[in-house]
Amino acid sequence: MPTFPDLDLAACAGQVLVVGFPTGSPPPALRELARAGELGGYILFTRNIGTMAEVKALNAELVADVPKALPLLIAIDQEGGRVARLKAPVLTLPPMSQLAALGDATLIRRIAAVLGRQLRALGFTMDFAPVLDIDTNPANPVIGDRAFGRDAASVIEYALAFSDGLLDAQVLSCGKHFPGHGDTHLDSHLALPRLTHDRARLDSVELAPFRAARARVPSLMTAHVVFDALDDALPATLSPRVISGLLRDELGYDGLIISDDLEMKAVADHYETGDAACRAIAAGCDTLLVCSQPELALIARDALLRRAEQDATFAARLRDAAARSLAMRRSVPAPTPITDTVALEALLTSPETKLLVDELAARLAEQRRANTGA
Repeated sequence: MPTFPDLDLAACAGQVLVVGFPTGSPPPALRELARAGELGGYILFTRNIGTMAEVKALNAELVADVPKALPLLIAIDQEGGRVARLKAPVLTLPPMSQLAALGDATLIRRIAAVLGRQLRALGFTMDFAPVLDIDTNPANPVIGDRAFGRDAASVIEYALAFSDGLLDAQVLSCGKHFPGHGDTHLDSHLALPRLTHDRARLDSVELAPFRAARARVPSLMTAHVVFDALDDALPATLSPRVISGLLRDELGYDGLIISDDLEMKAVADHYETGDAACRAIAAGCDTLLVCSQPELALIARDALLRRAEQDATFAARLRDAAARSLAMRRSVPAPTPITDTVALEALLTSPETKLLVDELAARLAEQRRANTGA
């Protein structure tokens, strides 16, 4: 099996894809790509989650498919609050707005480190957290209490502490959703939002946490949102002005850039999957999420390969994206899921974890009493 940079274009086209699948194991077509070194990774959702022993076994099965030189990204959305695919005995967290309201960045870092150690024990290498969006719009249907605050300073202090904690546990973090989803009135899962703020407003509010994250967060996820002041024609995920121009060149971000799910209606209602995949890579994204339908991931892969075979400039961009994706996956030690069920349970319910859970519960109860005047 060749190692990068010797991978051919077919391998590069697959290496930039992180794919979700229905319950059970991935379908044979995805397993074959993984075995051939032509898949970047998997993302698990609630539909894939059984007992913790079953999660561990599934992740171990996925990792066993691939050459060691081409490790998979095994990712999950485990923010806390309403976005948490894993339930107890994995650390159960309140919405990040409540956690941040405690005003203790050190505690947040400790919490994220414990969560990260649990994720590694289960075989995960990336948590799609923290949210770097700012909760500036009470009517926002998709961000709200997922945010760490209603101002840039709070989000910077507490979200980056959460990222640091995950990294302490050797789990990759991913800040989202660049360049800022906090003030939208629409959910990009269902429609294409648009923000009309001028550039001065974006600089002082939305972009501030992402600017602060440059040297501390190894990957960022894009937003399927049109920002009129940046590019009034294309959602950020597909916009060279936003991804290559603003994030890479102007802000100087050198980490991995990951698209939000290309199946979300903000993109899927306007662009065919293969076209969206090619546009996202050309715009500067390095890894593409296709979260529900494996057949669409195969369509994206084929479209990327065809475009690369016909366009030398695009082929170079695809190779760069694959190199960045692979370098990120190689940057953390491959997790070794704990194979003994008793040992796994002991780690998930360790005395350290119980003490932290009790401390957090006490702090939250104190916060509630203070808020109610009781």
